[in-house]
Amino acid sequence: MKLLIINALLFAWWWPFSDKDDRPWEEPDATIDTLQAREVVIDKTVPIEQGAEQAMDGYRAFLELAIDDPVLRAEAMRRLADLQLESGEMRATEGQPGLFAVEYEEAVVLYEQLLMAYPEYAKNDSVMYQLARAYENNGQADQALDVLDRMVGNFDASKHFDEAHFRRGEILFLNKSYEQAAASYAAVLTTGPESQFYEQSLYKHGWAMFKQLRHEDSIDSFMMLLDRKLIVEDGSDEIVDPDEMPRAERELVDDTFRVVSISFSYMEGSESIESYLSSRGQPPYGYLLYAQLGELFLAKERYQDAADTFKGFVAREPDHIQAPMMQVRVIDSYQLAGFPSLVLGQKQVLLDNYGPKSAYWSTYNPEDIPELMPQIKTNLMDLAQHHHAMAQTEKTAEHLDRASRYYRDYIDAFPDDPDTAQNNFLLAEILFDSGRFDEATNEYERTAYSYPFHERAAEAGYAALLAYGKQEAVLTGAGGPDLDLWHRRSIESSRRFAVTYPQHEYAPAVMTKAAEDLFELKQYDEAILVAGQVISIEPAVDQTMRKTAWTVLAHSLFDMNDYVQAESAYLTLRTLTPPADPSQNEISERIAAAVYKQGEQARSAGDLNAAVNHFNRVGQVAPASQYRATADYDVAAALIELGDWNNAALALEHFRRTHPTNELNQEVTRTLAAAYLKTGNSVGAAGEFERIAMDSSADPETQREAMWKAADLYDKSGQTAQATIAYERFIGQFPYPLDEAMNARQRLAKLAQDTGNQILYYRRLDEIIGADQLAGGNRTARSRTLAAQATLEIAQPKLSTFRNLRLVAPLQDSLKLKKVAMESALDALGKAASYEIAEVTTASTFYIAEIYNGMSRGLFESERPAELTTEELEQYEILLEEQAFPFEEKAIEIHEANARRAGEGVFDEWVEKSFAELAVLMPIRYAKTEKGTDYATAIQ
Repeated sequence: MKLLIINALLFAWWWPFSDKDDRPWEEPDATIDTLQAREVVIDKTVPIEQGAEQAMDGYRAFLELAIDDPVLRAEAMRRLADLQLESGEMRATEGQPGLFAVEYEEAVVLYEQLLMAYPEYAKNDSVMYQLARAYENNGQADQALDVLDRMVGNFDASKHFDEAHFRRGEILFLNKSYEQAAASYAAVLTTGPESQFYEQSLYKHGWAMFKQLRHEDSIDSFMMLLDRKLIVEDGSDEIVDPDEMPRAERELVDDTFRVVSISFSYMEGSESIESYLSSRGQPPYGYLLYAQLGELFLAKERYQDAADTFKGFVAREPDHIQAPMMQVRVIDSYQLAGFPSLVLGQKQVLLDNYGPKSAYWSTYNPEDIPELMPQIKTNLMDLAQHHHAMAQTEKTAEHLDRASRYYRDYIDAFPDDPDTAQNNFLLAEILFDSGRFDEATNEYERTAYSYPFHERAAEAGYAALLAYGKQEAVLTGAGGPDLDLWHRRSIESSRRFAVTYPQHEYAPAVMTKAAEDLFELKQYDEAILVAGQVISIEPAVDQTMRKTAWTVLAHSLFDMNDYVQAESAYLTLRTLTPPADPSQNEISERIAAAVYKQGEQARSAGDLNAAVNHFNRVGQVAPASQYRATADYDVAAALIELGDWNNAALALEHFRRTHPTNELNQEVTRTLAAAYLKTGNSVGAAGEFERIAMDSSADPETQREAMWKAADLYDKSGQTAQATIAYERFIGQFPYPLDEAMNARQRLAKLAQDTGNQILYYRRLDEIIGADQLAGGNRTARSRTLAAQATLEIAQPKLSTFRNLRLVAPLQDSLKLKKVAMESALDALGKAASYEIAEVTTASTFYIAEIYNGMSRGLFESERPAELTTEELEQYEILLEEQAFPFEEKAIEIHEANARRAGEGVFDEWVEKSFAELAVLMPIRYAKTEKGTDYATAIQ
């Protein structure tokens, strides 16, 4: 039988992992013993339904058998633990919180047991490797590190040696033990590039050295990694284009360059690169080291260092294909730094070394460096414009000649640009830049209208309009008839342009630009006029121009406070704009602003109903506008000002639903609470006060008052359940001041009593008593009074029990029960009296006296035994009287004690009741009629 069980368990063990050809029972001579030496081939690509669970069950069952074979038991333990670990990892990837942790913990226990039970097990390196994985997966990094330490110390020949060291390095790195981490990564590197962790270890070894400020050592590791990633093959000058790498590879290379750049920046900057490359040799990606370091300096606004870095490469390799663009970056650096004189000098260097006529182009063609020619073109223009500016400032022919020379170089280098007409245009530009606007208009107009048509003609006509505007601004300061004349000339020039080039692509642009410039000058009337002319051009201009014209028109109307017309213009503009156009959002915002401004105007004019209408329209015309929240809030504010609290409340509710994260919601809550109170919606107001109380940003005093108000409103509105919750929150959140918390407990008790829940009522009373007792030095007269009253109330059921017990035959049995009830009631009343609260003490004293009197009456009224003779009954009566009299005497004594409190200034209903009882019990002494004098009558 035992053999059958073992075979079944081995089946469960082997089946999930073996192919048909590997099943030992199908071999003629296979036995259980042959399993020990058999190698299992696992095909992990074939999913087996419930295979892992069945296998784990089989291993567990096998381990429960008393099999002494250490190899089999160790193997079973290892396989079961491996399955547990795999199961945990699968659960973790499937997002089963809590379950995978159990799997990891069970795997840890099995691995640890295996290591302890079988220290000589041949696969203990794998066991330790898996144990470290289990610990790490379970968030126990320190334990994982300890296991990995033992593993690499004891199994330096393990197949997991490189990964174990890498994992050690990762844990140590996270623990900021960078020196030890570096040692672990270095151990991986000793295994050679064949290790799958080699490149990762190079990268992390560099970082570990960097963290120790060992920058040169870190650079060595990073450069080895860059060699592997960027150089196509050893000894080759060809590098892999980082942009063509897979994303992960590209990000790794980018990050490596970044940290290398940081390291060089911490050293001597570009000098460190020069020194490093001189000792190591020039890698084909060396220019990237300079480029990355330069960009790092730019990001840190170390512009001089950036410029020096780019210049360092140019100086090192002036004929390199990247050298011209590095020189461009020198210029960019000085521009960012705001060093105009240095920028000018470096532009001159660029043109001298790499300009169109430089020797550099004997080696390269412009097509080899397509990005350079735009820079050459730009810098030619920049220098020409510089000398334009100098000519304007110094009024010297030298700068004018230089500008002309650069323009000629430009024309030579870019022959497709204008020549004669362009020269005339540039002359006009010089005049314009010199402030001689009246002459510039003549030259611009000559360029536009005196030459055969050329590509700059329309531009020149437009520039004439700008010159008219500038001269008009000059004349504006002087005033007089010249200004009006000049304005008419400007209008005529615009008309001439429109007539001369009605179909030219620049015609609408010129008119549109004029409208834009007028708007920028805040000449809104003229901007509206010109924009209207653009809109009315036939055939219609292209949609972009129409959009611009409508934009100028709408903005001008808006800035002139004509918000009704502005809204209409913006609505038209929106129809001209494609739905996906990014400017749609801005247009919607402008529409919303125009509508909102109409609301503000109405509100300022005192027309609050119109203001409400406009503010409501903001959400209709632009639901996502930034003005929406303010407009929605202003709706409520206007309604409140109108005294329309019902609609104000609806508006505030709408605001909160629509803008749940808006900062105004705190104010909305307070205002809504007031609105609900105004409309008689106490429950709604209570809810708002509850929100205030739960707002963590509110000060504690405000929270406390709001929570009490919420509870009180719920209470008064008959919302027992909500009132109960609110009072409980009040107590939990504000246990002090104690009196207020005690008042809340009292209200909770009253609510329980009103709902007829006696069990909860008495529990609430116990809470009042307990709170007072636990308050210690914080106890107050109020807390003691409420606790005393609660204690007195809790005594009432015991008092009722005593009263309701009738003495019946046999007397000794019922009397025993009556005495027990009496003691219980007396004890409860004594506790109430011990608080020494006057009204509670007098009530307790009265009830105690009543208990003794009740016992006396109970004895007198008890049931007589039926079998007694007349003589026996007489004797029985005498005995009852003897038993009852002491109780009556005690009752009188206690009532008198209560009555004496009147002499101490305490005369309440219970003292009065004691007097009344004494008048019955001792009528001779207490049932006397006092004679009084009617002083009012006597005085008469």
